[in-house]
Amino acid sequence: MSRALRILVAAAVLFGGAASLSAAETAQLMRGTAITDADLLRRLDEGDVLTISRLLAPERKADGPLTTDRLFASMPQLKDILPAIDAEFERYIIRRKGAYPTETIGVGEGFDVQLFDRANLTSRDTRFVLAGIVNRMDRGYVSEESCGEIRLIYRLARFDGKPDGGKAAARLPMTFNLVMKARDPRQTDGNGKPIACADIARRWLDNGNWQELIGSPDDAMLDRIETNIQISVAPKSALHDFRSDYLLKVFKYDAALKTFAEAVLENQIDRDRLLADGALRRDFKDWLLAPENLREFDRGTVLIPEKFLAKAAVVPTPAGLDASALQPEFGMMQGEGKGEGNSDPVFTDQDVVGALKQATARGIDMQSVRSVAGFQRRLNDVTCSGCHQTRGIGGFHFPGVDWLADRPSNSTIVPASPHFIGDQPRRRDILAAFATGKRPDFSRGFASRPQTRGSRELAGTEYWDGWGAHCSLQDAGLGTPDKSFTSWNCANGLSCQAAAASRRIGMCFIKTR
Repeated sequence: MSRALRILVAAAVLFGGAASLSAAETAQLMRGTAITDADLLRRLDEGDVLTISRLLAPERKADGPLTTDRLFASMPQLKDILPAIDAEFERYIIRRKGAYPTETIGVGEGFDVQLFDRANLTSRDTRFVLAGIVNRMDRGYVSEESCGEIRLIYRLARFDGKPDGGKAAARLPMTFNLVMKARDPRQTDGNGKPIACADIARRWLDNGNWQELIGSPDDAMLDRIETNIQISVAPKSALHDFRSDYLLKVFKYDAALKTFAEAVLENQIDRDRLLADGALRRDFKDWLLAPENLREFDRGTVLIPEKFLAKAAVVPTPAGLDASALQPEFGMMQGEGKGEGNSDPVFTDQDVVGALKQATARGIDMQSVRSVAGFQRRLNDVTCSGCHQTRGIGGFHFPGVDWLADRPSNSTIVPASPHFIGDQPRRRDILAAFATGKRPDFSRGFASRPQTRGSRELAGTEYWDGWGAHCSLQDAGLGTPDKSFTSWNCANGLSCQAAAASRRIGMCFIKTR
């Protein structure tokens, strides 16, 4: 296989490759952790049961799902969302024009950079449809009182005719995630005691009735709204390769004001602000390299203080395997950014090596971050944007079930990305621990490689060690061994081959002579 073909194959796997498991195997893998039954999602949506408007305003007269023009205009809870998105669009346009002044930018195929049409958010022909429900009790470490989260994921769609009964013309590149607390503080068990996390986990694992799983959401359960919009598409040109950018925003629910307010993205490091502010940069380095925080960073459960975070992220895809300005941490590590001689990074190699030695001396067992390269990779994938660049389907990890399509050729093959599917054994393992009253192990490996706890179910697939899986080039004798990646092997009959210029990470391919 030629180098060019390997790169093309790697891109397909990273940004749109079909899952190697069958549809039935994929559905079984998500049993207990996600609701992806097309008929059920259709009934919940078309019956106005779990629509956005019904959940945010249960007293509303049931006259069908609201189109976007009515949704944002009639729901006071959502009044701050469109202005915040508009402001990000304007900032994005200014930045893009500054970077590429000779390119045109606007809505439509006549422009070099084609913007998402914001008219879709105030149209009588579009609405958000329920595309999936995902159990995230694996995030119970964020708030033990809430037992983690449940996410209702909606996809924007344009309709021919009436959106409550016409045929869908197209699914549009935007998701709207309504994130709720997994535990309703008012709900009790058969003995009148507050329902336990174990009860919730058992209901999901038993694949119970959706009403038991979701309950009757209201103010007490609302947490936040997350939006993901494909803000632009730029075809390959003399100035750059093909690029598609995605805008991520978060709006936290304020129960006192009964509105969703713009908030920082969890762990979305504000790289530009840190690099520009020496004092803030030093504070961040000292905080993250403290042994107790470095341990949580290694486990993937770190919660970075808000003063270091951003309120928006633009995620370029594809970003590739090599360090570049497209990745969120670029410029923060020694040797990146201002040429190879970057004299003022946030973290030097010596900083990281010293912190790892200090953690080991204190008896902390580092599971994933065991080298400078491992620290760099975690610094990327702990962020929202870095995670979204990992084996996503066109910038989305869960585009959702397409129950609107009347022809198979117009529907998605799988509801989620390889990263999402490969993470299901870990999430189900946490649910099982909750269900039996044990303390769950909330840790996660790197976003591009599932933990060993799922290796039995995933063995031989692209998620673990099969064709297209991420692997360690050191095992192929193509670099210096790195402790962070030595377990990333390929199944029998496959070899780890470079898919890009990366000296550490490659892809599992059929052996060639």
